[in-house]
Amino acid sequence: MKTSLEKKGNLGRKLTVEVPVETVKSTFERVYKGLQKNANIKGFRKGKAPIQMIKSMYTDKVKQDVLEELINEAYAHALDEHSLHPVTQPQVNFDKLEEATVFNFTAEFEIRPEVKIRKIDKLQIEKEKLDVNNEKVDSILTQLRESRAQLVPIIEDRPAQKGDVAEVDFAGTIDGKPLEGGTAAGHKLELGSNSFIPGFEDGILGMRAGGQKELHLSFPADYGHKEIAGKAVVFAVTLKAVLRKDLPPIDEAFVKSLGNFENIEALRKAISDDVMQEDSKRVQDEFKSRVLKALVKENPLEVPPTLKARQKQLIIADVEERTKKQGMTPTDFEEYKAKWDKDFDETAEFVIQTHFLIDTLAEENKLVPTKAEIDARIDRYAKQTGVEQARVREFYMGDRDRLNQLVYQITEEKVVNFLVERADVTELPREKLSEK
Repeated sequence: MKTSLEKKGNLGRKLTVEVPVETVKSTFERVYKGLQKNANIKGFRKGKAPIQMIKSMYTDKVKQDVLEELINEAYAHALDEHSLHPVTQPQVNFDKLEEATVFNFTAEFEIRPEVKIRKIDKLQIEKEKLDVNNEKVDSILTQLRESRAQLVPIIEDRPAQKGDVAEVDFAGTIDGKPLEGGTAAGHKLELGSNSFIPGFEDGILGMRAGGQKELHLSFPADYGHKEIAGKAVVFAVTLKAVLRKDLPPIDEAFVKSLGNFENIEALRKAISDDVMQEDSKRVQDEFKSRVLKALVKENPLEVPPTLKARQKQLIIADVEERTKKQGMTPTDFEEYKAKWDKDFDETAEFVIQTHFLIDTLAEENKLVPTKAEIDARIDRYAKQTGVEQARVREFYMGDRDRLNQLVYQITEEKVVNFLVERADVTELPREKLSEK
């Protein structure tokens, strides 16, 4: 068998393979004889039908079987001969396959980039300094009070002002035609919340209960619904009442309404603990991202284009699924996708770069998870979820993709910890981080 290798860019490769006629003939003969041995043909005992009859009846099937066998075996041999490690499936082109002629084919693919670890010590990384102060706890307490607030009419005869809750009827029209979804009765709107299009809440400020008004406004140019973005709209508004939020006092009844807390101090501690737990995960996730970005910055490598394109599509599909659940229409998503195309591209490249670097660091520094570490992680998940250990184990061990994901997750954590031990980490308040 003859092979030749051609470089197609830095990471593209093209193999040209010539399979000798002897190999082609012997493969055809073996496949035909295998069919002959098991063929049940009327008028002949099993396995006794003439070989010419087998050939006339099964030519197309045999050609397909021989084609796959020749390509698979010759391709594997050529990869081994040239010490190649593809990261993409080959694009194969071949000549017509005939039983008594040389068979030629080509295979184009991309290879794993050469990963050179240039710097892993003293990486400069910022980390948010976790701080759950009294202001945060007070803010959450206020939110809890507002969630239980009662709306009461303002007795004083005065115009509506910021902070008030306006009860309004409104009907919107565009070019004199009713605006779909633009009509409501008794709608409660907190003035200053900026929950309506620009100008709507400002237009209500200064009105008195019982007053009527037409608001001549325009939807923002980047409004979520393209069909009305930038268009002029008229809202006929009636202010039915001006209300205020009556927040409950922070007393024993309020504390008890939120759970089995002995007093306000116990409630504040529970809030602080919850915030600390939530913020700790967020801070750690963001810190891990900064660690990997610092790693990529100091150890850049080229990404195979096909892998990058595939990863980009996976990211886009994931985002599309999540935005669909949030109510985004297919048309709106296409605009969103176009707007953020560069970000999708950069994220896909970053994901693949980190994957190659993590694999290399894990191999070079013996950070690949052991069986004991994998078992311990499965046990931990079982305790966290309350699911039987045997079922969690089967979930991962019974599916190769899930097991690979688990192994990579543990590997990534070990590599990140390995890098952090050698890094220069600076803790800063959130507002002073250079990248949020």
